Amino acid sequence: MKPRALRRVMNLWPPFLFSGVHVHRIAGDWRSAEVHLRSRPWNRNYVGVHFGGNLFSMTDPFWMLLTMNALGGDFIVWDRAGEIEFLKPGKGRVVARFVLDDATLDEIRAATADGGKHLRWMETEVVDAAGDVVARVRKQLYIRRKRDDTRS
Repeated sequence: MKPRALRRVMNLWPPFLFSGVHVHRIAGDWRSAEVHLRSRPWNRNYVGVHFGGNLFSMTDPFWMLLTMNALGGDFIVWDRAGEIEFLKPGKGRVVARFVLDDATLDEIRAATADGGKHLRWMETEVVDAAGDVVARVRKQLYIRRKRDDTRS
């Protein structure tokens, strides 16, 4: 699926649609993405700020999707672990940006060259309109080259 089509599908996916998550952009080369979370009456908690689960879910699939597609079909990429640190109450629209650079992809390719698994932590900050960090999210990816089963 092309990034643009995936963005459209994700924006109609009920867990994102009904929680206020909007995939603003996925780059055509799978190297970056931007996701927004709008504050609505149905996605605020008892004290009027974003639910922590919504802050985590807005970041959930993106490191895996970007890495999987940027590396290509010769790799297996899975989410293995995740953690979130809440730093400030999230109010209004918040944004998460993901940028996958060449150096990271080169390190992953080198670490998996022998066919072994590679565990890599990726970090994203969720920021508010003032640019203040609301939450810091870390996702651990499991990455491995696919095995060649065409042995003679």
